[in-house]
Amino acid sequence: MMKPRMHRPFTTLPQRQRGAVIVLIVVAMLAILAMAALALDGGHMLVNKTRLQNAVDAAALSGAKTLSQVSGDPMGYLAAAAAARDTLTRNAYADGNGELADAIDAPDFVIEVKFSDSVYGSFKYPPESEDPRYVRVEVANYKLSEFLWGILRHPLLIGDGFAPNKAVAAIATAGPSPTASTCKIDPVVVCGDPAQYDPENGNFWGYRYGDLQTLTCGTPGSPSAGNCQLLRLGDSTGGADIRQAFCAGTEQCIDDTGWVDTEPGITWGPVAQGLNTRLGLYNGPVDPASCPPDWYTNYSEPLVAMDSGVPKQNGAVVVSANGDLSAGAAQLTDVNDWKNAYLGCAASPGSCSGVAERRVLNVVIGNCAAVAGGGATSVPVLGFGCFYLLQKVEQSGEKEVFGQFMRECEGSGYAGPEPAEDVGPQIIQLYKTYIGEGVRESSHDS
Repeated sequence: MMKPRMHRPFTTLPQRQRGAVIVLIVVAMLAILAMAALALDGGHMLVNKTRLQNAVDAAALSGAKTLSQVSGDPMGYLAAAAAARDTLTRNAYADGNGELADAIDAPDFVIEVKFSDSVYGSFKYPPESEDPRYVRVEVANYKLSEFLWGILRHPLLIGDGFAPNKAVAAIATAGPSPTASTCKIDPVVVCGDPAQYDPENGNFWGYRYGDLQTLTCGTPGSPSAGNCQLLRLGDSTGGADIRQAFCAGTEQCIDDTGWVDTEPGITWGPVAQGLNTRLGLYNGPVDPASCPPDWYTNYSEPLVAMDSGVPKQNGAVVVSANGDLSAGAAQLTDVNDWKNAYLGCAASPGSCSGVAERRVLNVVIGNCAAVAGGGATSVPVLGFGCFYLLQKVEQSGEKEVFGQFMRECEGSGYAGPEPAEDVGPQIIQLYKTYIGEGVRESSHDS
């Protein structure tokens, strides 16, 4: 008689099964470590990528801002490159950026600053064009500390046992954008000629860089002898508002395709008092806190004055040669002197008192020839222009404000949708970075 066999539980695993479980445990542990590496090191990379991108963005904006100030100088790109590198370095040493500060001193941390005359063009250093307008800043390899990153190099996770170094990159492109509508304007309309608009040859409504011009009353083509081309201030209540407007500009948005209204006559005392604050001269009820001087307040004396429609100093005709003013053998303090001083102040802001670009007037360029009659008039807008305030304004005598034409200046308002060859108040902004010459393929690191 057969006895039933008793089933006994296994007390140990077979040898082969024990080995398989060990392998599974090892793989699972590696997977857990890999996930931890992705979480820890991936988060670390994201934080540092953001910090680097912010620093590179600021550097590109700083370089573009400086480049706009030295427009026309073939060696101006050197100052722009220095400003971009300085800004990136300052951001690296800011609080919270300790790792970036350590990396920036390493010999393999390379900051590339390049220039182009088109946002879609070829960026080079030195620039290929004499007057580049756009700046590109790139850091291609910012190496980071590794925490669990090395586990990703394990052969069980990556077939050949290789994983890239832990590093991030950033690139940014910045440059000027003409304002389609400006909202910070000085209350003057300067007359221009619509038939003389040739930006490619440096002619903007009859004005070229450095041209000396009277901005009020005596401007050729002004509406009438009783109209000094002052903008009508909507809520003006008299001299105090006029003084403040010429001291700090007026907050009203003006479209470049519209019309502007002008006021007849002029209250000259407040005009002179407001403008002279930009040179650090305070007469009357003006507040230095709200109307600070420019970084650079020098001007030549005796003052330039109009004589039979010609600007003269001490009887000698004033001549402009690419912004350099002279009267006979005398060299006058001019817009190029201001630019040189500006670069020194920008490189060491603490060494200069005042506020940058206070001597630069953002004005409406109008087609005064289209206006008939005198008194209050409406003038069609041609665009916007920038003039450097040459000297102080006399409160008595001739009602003259002298300015030198500038190609570009800092503006406010609304940027145009596309980068364009234009003049007047500009907004320095970031652009999408395109790689490849003439190819609109955006970079993944911008």
